[in-house]
Amino acid sequence: MNVQIEESWKQRLQAEFDKPYFEALTNFVRTEYQQGRCYPPGKLIFNAFNLCPFEQVKVVLIGQDPYHEPGQAMGLCFSVNEGIPFPPSLQNIFKEIHDDTGAPVPTSGNLTRWAQQGVMLLNATLTVREHQAGSHQGHGWETFTDAVIQTLASEREHLVFILWGSYAQRKGAFINRSRHLVLQSAHPSPLSAYRGFFGNKHFSQANEYLRAHGVEPIRW
Repeated sequence: MNVQIEESWKQRLQAEFDKPYFEALTNFVRTEYQQGRCYPPGKLIFNAFNLCPFEQVKVVLIGQDPYHEPGQAMGLCFSVNEGIPFPPSLQNIFKEIHDDTGAPVPTSGNLTRWAQQGVMLLNATLTVREHQAGSHQGHGWETFTDAVIQTLASEREHLVFILWGSYAQRKGAFINRSRHLVLQSAHPSPLSAYRGFFGNKHFSQANEYLRAHGVEPIRW
């Protein structure tokens, strides 16, 4: 199958695109987008890949689902378009960055600036039906994104994998901790942020690790 995705990723993921599950997934997603409103816009489904070529990845941040309300989802986990109010998890992320690094809280929730520095903002499921969280789970996206994480973990070295919450931690359980830095804590959602997300210092730890391996740190 010919998928429109950044070339370095296409080369590494073509075997996935040619598998029967991905064809079934593509048919499902196409039908969903034809029958009702889904997010993100079709051209942004692979935005995380297109903004962050394979060899430029430094940090992998794993989310679960795209935002499912109008104007929010843009193909990068936790990120929202310019002018959109920050969802609660993103508010908490920015609070932790400020407390951890001293960086001012941004005026925009658009995390394209992170992706362009090498932060792979990967949702486990890349599409969702409007107003229906989790509506595209269990149709093949998780198999695809598992393959993405496996490819990064096996073909690259000294990446930082950030796993917030039990879902992301299960998804990254196989990552070789002697080859990469794996940072885990509670999820930044209001339900769990005070149970270990605040104070995790993941942003400074990530940058310390990158510097130690001769890699330019992220301007969070």
